[in-house]
Amino acid sequence: MAIQSLRIRAFALITSVAVLAFSTMASADPPSRVARVGYMTGNVSFSPAGENDWIRASINRPLTTGDRLWVDSRARAEVQIGGGIVRMSSNTSLSILNLDDRIAQLRLSQGTLNVRVRRLSRNQVFEVDTPNLAFTLTQPGEYRISVDRDGYATDIFVRRGQGEAYGDGAAYIIDSRQAYSFTGTGLRDYEYVDTPRFDDFDRWSNDRDRRYENSPSARYVSQDVVGYEDLDANGNWRVDPTYGSVWFPTRVSSGWVPYRDGHWAWVDPWGWTWIDDQPWGFAVSHYGRWTNLRGTWGWVPGPVRERAYYAPALVAFVGGNNFQLSISSGNVGGIGWFPLAPREVYRPSYTVSRNYFENVNISNTVINNTVVNNYYNNSNVTNVVYANQTVPGAVVAVPTNVFVQSQSVARAAVPVSRDMLLSRPVMAVPSVAPTAQSVRGAAVQAGAPPPSMFDRAVVARSAPPPAAVGFAAQQQQLIAQPGRPLDAAARKDMRPVAATPIPFVNVVAPAQIAPPTAMPPRVAPAVSAGDGRGRSDDRRGPGARGESVAPLPVPPPQFAPSAPATQPPDQRGRGEKQRGQPFTSPQNATPPPVAPPQFAPPPAVQPLEQRGRSPEQGGRSEPQRGQPSSPLQNTAPIPVPPPQFAPSAEQRGRGEQQRAQPAAPPPTATPVPAAQPPEQRGRGEQQRAQPMAAPPPPKPVPNAAPPAQEPKPVASKPKDKKKDGEEENRKQKE
Repeated sequence: MAIQSLRIRAFALITSVAVLAFSTMASADPPSRVARVGYMTGNVSFSPAGENDWIRASINRPLTTGDRLWVDSRARAEVQIGGGIVRMSSNTSLSILNLDDRIAQLRLSQGTLNVRVRRLSRNQVFEVDTPNLAFTLTQPGEYRISVDRDGYATDIFVRRGQGEAYGDGAAYIIDSRQAYSFTGTGLRDYEYVDTPRFDDFDRWSNDRDRRYENSPSARYVSQDVVGYEDLDANGNWRVDPTYGSVWFPTRVSSGWVPYRDGHWAWVDPWGWTWIDDQPWGFAVSHYGRWTNLRGTWGWVPGPVRERAYYAPALVAFVGGNNFQLSISSGNVGGIGWFPLAPREVYRPSYTVSRNYFENVNISNTVINNTVVNNYYNNSNVTNVVYANQTVPGAVVAVPTNVFVQSQSVARAAVPVSRDMLLSRPVMAVPSVAPTAQSVRGAAVQAGAPPPSMFDRAVVARSAPPPAAVGFAAQQQQLIAQPGRPLDAAARKDMRPVAATPIPFVNVVAPAQIAPPTAMPPRVAPAVSAGDGRGRSDDRRGPGARGESVAPLPVPPPQFAPSAPATQPPDQRGRGEKQRGQPFTSPQNATPPPVAPPQFAPPPAVQPLEQRGRSPEQGGRSEPQRGQPSSPLQNTAPIPVPPPQFAPSAEQRGRGEQQRAQPAAPPPTATPVPAAQPPEQRGRGEQQRAQPMAAPPPPKPVPNAAPPAQEPKPVASKPKDKKKDGEEENRKQKE
């Protein structure tokens, strides 16, 4: 038994070590998806992760965790993130707090976003963090999110879909066709506003959406391929008997070859990355393979049903340390490359796990898994014949300084003889280290946003990763291993050399991470003077944002009707009528139980005979007409007899003598909530005179005031006096 126990322990230890090693390798894998700048007009600035410089953004620039964008006035930009499209209006700042296979977490400090979520996998998260709240988009749909210039308020409008708003101590569901404006960070200060009207930004966003909805290329590529919609207007699809569906570009010059019109840049964590100049060049540069069919280049996508994995450039490099190119000034060091053909293995320059190595290949071409495993197990595979290496003009070569400084390849390309290319080794990565210019790319300096724009704290539901380490902190290690980026473990303990912007993120408490179970109430919470919380935007009277208002009366909880947080549709968007109703703030749980609606009803409307009585007679004086209900401050509750003791029709017809008699003192009654039901407010004089229908007798309420004792009926007049009064009335009529 002892030997068997030792064997079991040894096996468990070996298994744990293997699992730990595998998880460590898997955690080193870069994300399989990125964002890209798909469209822009006007001045759009970009700052790479971990850097302080702002440069002019460029089409097809890959975006990842830590990158920032600023869209200046009279400018717009479109960012594509997997199954989502984010469109930025003028004067909008956007940061990518986190982007991997599971989450797309954006930070909106100022401006307006139109977000279109086309698909959302079961375990994926799409989150937008603002100075007031964190908004998680839980369903495919259309969303508009705005933050004002001062970061004071955040507007959320769900045109279609559903989202969850998270704040300090509160979380709400925002359903389709609902619009809210939140201030503060607790979701207690809000306005339920009318549906915003379409503006030019919305119309532009809809026009861009049609390109995705009507794209023929969607039938031939995986839905995870970024930028496939740009292929429609720039080429044709044909069926090849060998490769199936193949896309051929039509708007290219004679002698065009892939990976020539663009430049190289250093993008963490992938390293050397190709950035194509053509608007349609993103999909064909980072997914699939290229083939030359009868002298024409065609792009072969990966399997349609596979989840596409992003690659920085699907090429193989040629040359080596002694590779020389002949230019006008003499011989210089050079670097060459050519596109990989279908069924050829792509070998990343960055450290990856076996699972990632397999997926990045089988998702981008049809290839045998045995071949992929052979390449992964043997990194020194040299006896490979590449189909495109011998195609005339397929190899593009430039001087090393052009490559490193992110200069235009098409303008600096040098022709290379076929014999020279065949004699040079093929490599997975060029042995050249990046510079600071490699990180910025080919763009020029651009205007930076206001300094305080990215210093604003935002509320987040998900904790983002630590701030990215800049290039200066990595430079020495990158020189020691030229061409290969550092893995996550090597960057973990690094500290930035220069002061880099640190995102201020306030993550909501763990208790708030559970999905909310209620929508924001359609009623106004208690407000303080100078506050504008919870009011509908359809009637902006006193108390609009920035004006002073009196506190709304809030009755004790035991007298509040039990109203669920989610109001029925017919009550949504009500204006002044809802402002005085009590407010219940759900906090990711069922609202606390309140007294059932069998509490003592509001004061019955006084009959016409009793209006004009003095306060001593139990009536309401004439100057009190039209006044709102008094707030519950430190005054004693107003005693009101239950409605079943309201005067009957027979009693209302009595003469002046009976009216002059003093009413019996009412018993002690349950305090009346100051907030009257909406149907009783704002009624005219005629409606005020109508009696209120008596509800069923009240039932005992837990923790509430005991029910009032039944009052004694008013003493009636002697019978003979009643006859006298009837005779007198009859004489008057005669």
